[in-house]
Amino acid sequence: MKITKVETLVCNARMRNWIFVKVLTDQPGLYGWGEATLEWHTRSILGAVEDVSQLIIGEDPTRVEHLWQMMFRQHFWHGNGIVRATAIAGIDLALWDIMGKIHNVPCHKLWGGPVRDYVRTYSHLGGGKMEDFYMTAPGDAARFADLARQSVADGYTAFKCMAVPETANIEGLRPIHYAESCVAAIREAVGPGIDVMVDCHARPSPRMGLQFAKALEPYGLYFLEEVCWPEELDGMAEVQRAVRTPIASGERITGLHGFRDLLQKKAASILQPDITHCGGLTEARRIAALAEAYRVSLAPHNPQGPVSTAASLEFGFATPSYLICESVRNDVPWREDIVQSGFTIEPKGQIVRPSSKPGLGIEINEAEVRKHPFQQEILRRSFTADGAVTDW
Repeated sequence: MKITKVETLVCNARMRNWIFVKVLTDQPGLYGWGEATLEWHTRSILGAVEDVSQLIIGEDPTRVEHLWQMMFRQHFWHGNGIVRATAIAGIDLALWDIMGKIHNVPCHKLWGGPVRDYVRTYSHLGGGKMEDFYMTAPGDAARFADLARQSVADGYTAFKCMAVPETANIEGLRPIHYAESCVAAIREAVGPGIDVMVDCHARPSPRMGLQFAKALEPYGLYFLEEVCWPEELDGMAEVQRAVRTPIASGERITGLHGFRDLLQKKAASILQPDITHCGGLTEARRIAALAEAYRVSLAPHNPQGPVSTAASLEFGFATPSYLICESVRNDVPWREDIVQSGFTIEPKGQIVRPSSKPGLGIEINEAEVRKHPFQQEILRRSFTADGAVTDW
């Protein structure tokens, strides 16, 4: 059995272009689906997938680990960079999909079988517009409270918001009071029985992140995400030591060694590898094993397309330290037209039960994908009041 071709399909989904990767074999009807979505880097990823695929054409698709090592190591510049890691991930997911199809079992059964009956999901407090989803200008506390109540009405027992505004390296009390008023309104709206998460989006400096963390601590957050730049592990560790709130991070870390450093510094209580960015399921399983040694939990980053979600769910069914899955279902109204899935979603609690379909348990409708060709994403530019560049 040999790999004959690696194809990419781009599907514009408003906030990002989904990049689907299809690995074909010389066995009739046997192929696998992956995803290599990286917003604002679509052209780079398409080229990287084409480059990396040259290493594996003609190889045996069942040698998943061997092929991962080839893609990571056999071009001198190891696959740690975000573009290379994402390209590798897209192919790696497709290879695992093929493996499951060969053995006629879901991927989680290839990894030792299910360790839980279902995976819990959480929503974002977002509306229909891009700025609502990202919460770069999230409105007032009352609006957050309304969105929170709607999320609970939709069946979610957990949700995340971006109540922390863009900030300069050091600011006064205004952004702190703003974030606190929003989270206070959310907690009052939904009560203590709902898990509330706040994503700082790595906007604050470590010192500002510490101030936000202390201000929000009384509201019993499930976790506080990306409290400062991921490059500032020492600062992140200082925040984690200073508050009871679990700190979550890892969506911008692209491989095992970055997570090793994060764990050694005890900078986070929850790791958030993105399966489409960290090197795929092969690398994610290594990260999970490392987290297990530190007794640290996982809640993967997953705002991408339907193949990323399927892979994140399969990963969750087989990973003991897995907490919860990020869920995006309303980014585009035609999401369900793109994918056929075997997962069962129970609206009460918004939990997902395993699929019996082989591999990742999904099929991509290529004709529907082609209805939504590439479009340049809207570039995000953020500045402080004096015109200096800041993180959005």
